[in-house]
Amino acid sequence: MQRLFAQAGAISGFIAVAAGAFGAHALRARLPLDRLVVFETAVRYQMYHAVALFAVAWIASRVPGAFAERAGWLFIGGTAIFSGSLYLLALTGHRWFGAITPLGGVAFLAGWVSLALAARDL
Repeated sequence: MQRLFAQAGAISGFIAVAAGAFGAHALRARLPLDRLVVFETAVRYQMYHAVALFAVAWIASRVPGAFAERAGWLFIGGTAIFSGSLYLLALTGHRWFGAITPLGGVAFLAGWVSLALAARDL
């Protein structure tokens, strides 16, 4: 599992950097400021959790168990839901995507709790 989470972190980090560059260069002149801020928030949280997936991989390699694995899946799901819904909101302007975003935030929070529980056995 640790290899999967490290690879997912690397892929997610790549996507976050690409999305950030896209936002800075291609979207800056096309999106209103409020939607550009939303896009940047999606990029920032995706990058935070890309790095967090490396922490998951590291902890999982030292403390095998359900908590580290759960944290990894929650971070992956949280990124898809939180950042994904914000990307869609920013790009389309459809505000109802924002109603989905808190579910991703809850997944992030649960992932951090799971990671803390996994880390207690280091």
